[in-house]
Amino acid sequence: MGLVRRVYKLIVALVVLALLVGGGMAVDIWRFAGQSASGKADAALVLGAAVIGSTPTPVLVERLRHAADLFESGQVRRIVVTGGLSPEDDLTEAQASKNWLVAEGVPADDVLLEDKSRTTIQNLQFAKPVLEENGLGSVLVVSDPLHMRRALMIAGRVGIRAEPSPTPTSKYQSWQTTLPFLAREVWFMGQYLVTGM
Repeated sequence: MGLVRRVYKLIVALVVLALLVGGGMAVDIWRFAGQSASGKADAALVLGAAVIGSTPTPVLVERLRHAADLFESGQVRRIVVTGGLSPEDDLTEAQASKNWLVAEGVPADDVLLEDKSRTTIQNLQFAKPVLEENGLGSVLVVSDPLHMRRALMIAGRVGIRAEPSPTPTSKYQSWQTTLPFLAREVWFMGQYLVTGM
């Protein structure tokens, strides 16, 4: 009975520890989500999101809209779009993103593609040589606010000089959409911190 009790206490202690760590990470992600750089950078780096066929999803459109605003205001001089091809789609996320931006008036030559990645880590890893080849030393990372903490951590480890620029029109606004997104980010942040993946 003593052994069973000790195992039970250990399990409870581990669950409490996990809740405390997870709660702390959630607070950190939430607080970081409110930060947005006001200075200029060489490029906006748009993290990929889903495409339906050849059309960016509403989540990706809001990221692209924000990147276009940064370009038009002169805060960045180029836009780098990221994301590879999912089996069910007709275009890569990057190409669908470029098409959307060009249709909105951004010059095609000012939109650069990273079109092989499938994850946030790959978005940033594979974008780095694109940035280097085009002499772009600093970026504003564009994504949804709750994605910013993890994205900036990865960017730093990859060696990209980055500042946050979350889209102010994120589709994740209600509690029904925000809480699952936050929980997902806590999980992926923990996974990244432990495994680097």
